[in-house]
Amino acid sequence: MKRCEACRNRSDRGPPDRPGDDRDPLLSSPTILQEDPHDFPNLSCGICTMFPSCMSLLPRRNEPRPPRPGQAPVVLNVYDMYWTNWYTAGAGVGVFHSGVQVHGSEWAYGGHPYAFTGVFEITPRDERELGEQFRFRQSVHIGYTDFSEEEVRRLVTELGKQFRGDRYHLMNNNCNHFTSAFCLALCDRDIPAWVNRLAYVSSCVPFLQRCLPKEWLTPTALQHSLAAHSRSSSPSSPTTPQ
Repeated sequence: MKRCEACRNRSDRGPPDRPGDDRDPLLSSPTILQEDPHDFPNLSCGICTMFPSCMSLLPRRNEPRPPRPGQAPVVLNVYDMYWTNWYTAGAGVGVFHSGVQVHGSEWAYGGHPYAFTGVFEITPRDERELGEQFRFRQSVHIGYTDFSEEEVRRLVTELGKQFRGDRYHLMNNNCNHFTSAFCLALCDRDIPAWVNRLAYVSSCVPFLQRCLPKEWLTPTALQHSLAAHSRSSSPSSPTTPQ
């Protein structure tokens, strides 16, 4: 059966390279797009002579949609936490930290021994605020949100009740679990699976969290936040009556 030119060209050149593919986290591009699960690169109608307006002529769904007025981009910033990532990330396993960038701020989560929020704010992509063991890897565009900056901060406060510092757990409640919940709340889209794959792998090694350096669980920026919280909550020294 005769096929249209679009279908013929599409099948001849094979599936295109997709920039947001989960299988290659070693991409050097500063910002990549999330993969759209509704993309079917090998789809061919097979009945082009009957229906010229076939599926191969429809717009591709993985093309980025422009934001509506008032929407803000939601970006996931991913950091390497150890030099071995350069060797193991190709296999889809690595130690990654992530934060969500929205309205000019980046929000992340870390552990500490106190019963209040472990969520903290840093300058986007500033690895120095996290600590010397962190290295910025890449940014992944997740989507767009209708939340205003004030609404985002209120959402962070609410999420902080769940993501308290004393509830941090490497396998069940880590920084990537926070960014996943945050992105779902902001734009109903999840983070790439490879970012948090170590949490599932480490479930086979339950003592692994106790072996990790404290700096991995409590980044420098969070330590500064804890110090500021301690100063603000400590009572002022009483004055001696004359």
